[in-house]
Amino acid sequence: MPAPVKRLLWVDDEIDLLRPHLLFLQGRGYHVDAVSNGDDALALLQMALYDLILLDEQMPGRSGMEVFDELRRLDPRVPVVMVTKSEEDRTMTEAIGRRVADYLVKPTSPRQVLSVVTRLLEGEQIQQQLVARDFASRFRELNAQRSVPRGWREWSATYSELVDWELRLREAGETGLLAALETLLDDFRREFCGFVCDQYAGWTAGAEDRPPLSVDVVPQFLAPLVGEDRTVLFVVIDCLRLDQWRALVPLLEPYAQVEEALYYSILPTATPFARNAIFSGMYPDGVAERLPGWWGWEGEGSLNAHEGELLREQIRRLADMRIGVHYEKVFDAADGEAALRRLPGYLAQPGVTAFVFNFVDLLTHGRSESAVLLEVARDKEALRALTRQWFERSEAFTAIREALHRGVPVLLTTDHGSIHCHRPATVFAKRDTTQNLRYKFGDDLRAEDKSLAFSTNDERVLRFPKGRPATNYLVALEDVFFVYPTKLRQYQARYRGSFLHGGVSPEEMILPVALLTPR
Repeated sequence: MPAPVKRLLWVDDEIDLLRPHLLFLQGRGYHVDAVSNGDDALALLQMALYDLILLDEQMPGRSGMEVFDELRRLDPRVPVVMVTKSEEDRTMTEAIGRRVADYLVKPTSPRQVLSVVTRLLEGEQIQQQLVARDFASRFRELNAQRSVPRGWREWSATYSELVDWELRLREAGETGLLAALETLLDDFRREFCGFVCDQYAGWTAGAEDRPPLSVDVVPQFLAPLVGEDRTVLFVVIDCLRLDQWRALVPLLEPYAQVEEALYYSILPTATPFARNAIFSGMYPDGVAERLPGWWGWEGEGSLNAHEGELLREQIRRLADMRIGVHYEKVFDAADGEAALRRLPGYLAQPGVTAFVFNFVDLLTHGRSESAVLLEVARDKEALRALTRQWFERSEAFTAIREALHRGVPVLLTTDHGSIHCHRPATVFAKRDTTQNLRYKFGDDLRAEDKSLAFSTNDERVLRFPKGRPATNYLVALEDVFFVYPTKLRQYQARYRGSFLHGGVSPEEMILPVALLTPR
């Protein structure tokens, strides 16, 4: 069934002189009604609906602005293009202030008018068609690349591209193509996990060609910004996936030039390990040596109690100077308000101010425990939307803008991501095994299906302190979560469809680190 013809209304006291324009639009398939004054235009608007109105700003009788105000009451949503002879800034400012859709200065050519009309009425459809065409072409290329060996740089680049395609296809409303993308992402994720299982021991042993890891974030990205006369804000948003970060970038771009890089989280991709690695510049075995008594399976919540101390030592070691280092951890609005009150004082002097914001991690954990959160964050798209809504009104965004307003650069990153888990994997373990659903440590620990877990009994692979004899380490792959055979149904019902972290997947491991430079 053919699409209905778009209806245009052109209001201009010199409408007879615009006949070439009208014929040009009609020749492109538009229905155009033309009137020479505002009263006739308002009369037509009371009898018919229009898709777009071209309105002369200077007319005898009712001016274009007066007609605009009146037609807004009749139809608040119809796009209006203001056409005027005036090039005065005041006229343009008033038109923009009244939220006209576009602004043209006479004399205009028929093609200029067509360009504006097409963009306003068909731009979204044209963009959707272009995205679909581009993805169909690129999809074949990405599929073909699966047989080509890849290093960590290529894995990062491909995952980054897949994230961008998902965001573009969703924005264009191409839900049909999203299914093809998800299939490609499933294959990519499986192959990526195999790559990490093969390479990870070499990375932690100091392989020459390895990706930037959690331990490299401060040396590679923060340290170059530090100096005796420099001030920098370091923001860590716990549990922020790459796609969630990309959804926040448009909010930041009006205030900063955004330079993004990618790094890999260490394993397990969980706060006690990955964030300590960022702040200390050390793997867990190094942190345990620096903080005797810190390491233990029990009380994981206290394992991040020394982040500020570890960051101060690392920065002063790297910078070879004593500079001010301030550290704040924000769990809720009260913490955030208190931190914001102190922020101006921190930014007024050289040094590093580090803020950790835990909301996204709390949201991700709370989703598994709350029926309301489960409903409103049911998939990746909903989680991105909630993250963006939080960030727009968050103390994190306020702190970043305050720093940028003062000319202070901001380094923003995260410690790990999360993955939407759907598949349970049975593990057999003794009672002393850790409880996390994406990684487990314990005596005589094993997975029923070995292909679903990264398994080792050598703590040096994960750079853990030496454990008890016969300790095994399991890290879940892809979208798997661990369950015990005695609690299989209980865990499946409770955690299937949860966003979890701690395992091996590109969503958890390939992460953004961005430098925000004041505009």
